[in-house]
Amino acid sequence: MDWLAAVVSLAGGLVLLWLLLLALLWRSRPDGMTVGDALRLLPDVVRLVRRLAADRTLPRRLRLRLWLLLAYLLSPVDLVPDVVPVLGYADDVVVVAWALRSVVRGAGEEVLLRHWPGEPSGLEVVRRLAGLTPGTREPG
Repeated sequence: MDWLAAVVSLAGGLVLLWLLLLALLWRSRPDGMTVGDALRLLPDVVRLVRRLAADRTLPRRLRLRLWLLLAYLLSPVDLVPDVVPVLGYADDVVVVAWALRSVVRGAGEEVLLRHWPGEPSGLEVVRRLAGLTPGTREPG
C-alpha cells in the first residue's frame, strides 16, 4: 500500500501544481482583456503569427518561439482543455500574449504593423495583448 500512497501523493501534487499554474495564467492576462475579445480575433492572430514566423528578417529565436506557439495552438493538448468554460481558452490567450510580448520586445512594434492582416480595431486589441498601450511605440 506504500505505492498507492505515493501515487496519490504524486497525483495530488501534480493537481496542485496545475491549479497554481492556472491561477498564474489567469492573473497574468492583459488588463481589460476578455477571453471573448481574444477569441474573435483568433483567425487574424493565427495569420499574424504564421506571417511573423515566416519573416526571415526576424531573429531565429523569435521565429522558433512563434512556430512553437503555432504548434501549441493547433495541438489538441492544452494546459486547460478547451471544453472547460472560459478557462479552456484563457490559457491560449495568455500563451499568445506572452509570445507576442516576446516578439515585440525582440523585434519592435513595427513587425506587428507590417504583418497585421485584420482591421485596425483588431490591431489595437493585439497591441494590448502584446503589452503595448495606446499611443506608445516600442523602440526598434
